[in-house]
Amino acid sequence: MINIDKKSLEKAYRLFETGDIDNIEIGTTQGLVQIHKYIFGGLYDFAGQMRTVNISKGGFRFANALYLKEILVKIEELPENSFEEIIIKYVEMNIAHPFMEGNGRTMRIWLDMLLKSKLKKLVNWQFVSKELYLQAMERSPINDLELRTLLAANLTDEIDNREIIFKGIDQSYYYEGYEKGSDEE
Repeated sequence: MINIDKKSLEKAYRLFETGDIDNIEIGTTQGLVQIHKYIFGGLYDFAGQMRTVNISKGGFRFANALYLKEILVKIEELPENSFEEIIIKYVEMNIAHPFMEGNGRTMRIWLDMLLKSKLKKLVNWQFVSKELYLQAMERSPINDLELRTLLAANLTDEIDNREIIFKGIDQSYYYEGYEKGSDEE
């Protein structure tokens, strides 16, 4: 697993280094699929493919696979004109959890692209506590205020700052349990 994490992390960096990120659809399911396929392609057979089975995590059951396509159409139609609306869309996409693995890492890139496009902002993830973020995400299906407050406090208008982008990717992988250097022999 760690080898997959390291390789997908390198691919996430490459997505930005090459400018390929500029070819990704913003705020759409197709854009989410493009990101997932890019960073997990060649690592997972299901990269860029919607799951067809039900999944859960920590007792929370994500959207039923039987209705996933219809749910994603509804999410795509959600407005994205304000920070609050974008976070609602992000929370709904997290509830959908369309992939078997890699949802969080893919969705955080997707969220930042949406924030950059609509509000000229990014989340400065390096300052977002793993524990607070994961707790806020866990509670967000019931109330997203905690998540909105946490992320709003860490927004930056330095949308083209390479260091912020790359440290954000590192933090995203840290949220999922991967730390650079932890797999070195």
